Amino acid sequence: MGVILCATRGGEASYGSQQAAIALAKQRGDEIVFLYIVNLDFLDKTSAPIVVDIENELEQMARFFLLMAEERAAEQGVIVHTIIRKGEVQKEIIQAALDEKATLVVLGRPAGKLSAFKLSSLEEFMREIEEVTGAETALV
Repeated sequence: MGVILCATRGGEASYGSQQAAIALAKQRGDEIVFLYIVNLDFLDKTSAPIVVDIENELEQMARFFLLMAEERAAEQGVIVHTIIRKGEVQKEIIQAALDEKATLVVLGRPAGKLSAFKLSSLEEFMREIEEVTGAETALV
């Protein structure tokens, strides 16, 4: 049995990649780790008390999104757990893949302006994941 790491932003835009990860887990007999990364880089010039408040709010939202994903996976008989990390998205995905001993890392296709990646940079990042972690990658 392997481990599928599925990085997710939560919400409706992430349902497709979450469902694809669930389907892959069922097909392969793997468990899923849903990963949400709280990244506050967009707040570089904001005062510290506001950053702390926003970080707490984002963590609460992340817990809710991950709970929803966990429930969908459990309804389909897939073993799942969730993790929240803070920091830079690429670094945290790679570290989570290593920490969780992921055999497959599932990433969603870029969703326009809301995406952290352009398709070409995402493909490059997927190669980096494979080289550093030894895990397969899938773009769904």
